[in-house]
Amino acid sequence: MLRVMAVDDEASALSELAYLLRQNERIEHVTTARDGLSALHTIVSMMGAGERLDGAFLDIRLPGLDGLELARVIAGFPSRPRLVFVTAHDCAVRAFELEAVDYVLKPVRADRLAEAVRRLSCAVAAAAAEEEDDTDVIPVELAGRTKFVQRQAVWYAEAHGDYVRLHTVDGAYLVRMPLAALERRWGGSGFLRAHRSTLVNTRHVSELRFDAGRMVLQVGTEALPVSRRHARQVRDQLVRRLRVTGPSAGPSVGPAAGPPVGAM
Repeated sequence: MLRVMAVDDEASALSELAYLLRQNERIEHVTTARDGLSALHTIVSMMGAGERLDGAFLDIRLPGLDGLELARVIAGFPSRPRLVFVTAHDCAVRAFELEAVDYVLKPVRADRLAEAVRRLSCAVAAAAAEEEDDTDVIPVELAGRTKFVQRQAVWYAEAHGDYVRLHTVDGAYLVRMPLAALERRWGGSGFLRAHRSTLVNTRHVSELRFDAGRMVLQVGTEALPVSRRHARQVRDQLVRRLRVTGPSAGPSVGPAAGPPVGAM
């Protein structure tokens, strides 16, 4: 069930929007605001009190702090509601629509709003699943103490017989676990085999290049060689990741003068 906010400076439009949202079976609670500044104060207060706000349905044209400006402020929050724009001017939202779950044109139709709520629900569920997925940790014993190493903090894992060494920005930790078992556990979370003895976290790959005819990955501060056996899979998965996340978030690709992967 979703907890959402509706923001519109027109009393009748706000009343109608809030009514339609409250009729939706996916909605648990609806908070309202008549302008951007009031909405911002309410959001900050809710966050300070530990209250959950899953989504905000924002009119674009608001007095003072308008919908797009409010959205840009919200985007800087560490835990922020997903956004749905509600506007009579679809062209006004195009510059920001990639940051929003959806946008609904006025006058608001119940069926179209229901679709926006469905998309919001899916986005919230996906974000929650990803956050839960990223909380996977491995306990490491250190001089009588137990340290919990989070998966997303690991640059790469290196095989040492029946052990693996987890390399992070804070250091390396030895864990009694075969690399194959770790690959089964983390393989669906962005980790891929770059070598028979190395499992790499693609989130930390900043560069792919060729050095003396061999593929090399820059992972954190380390340059890791990729075996000929795994070169094509590594390249293909990194290219797919680049397409999904966009060039700014993906690894850079070294000189194209390197040999074709199939020839490695």
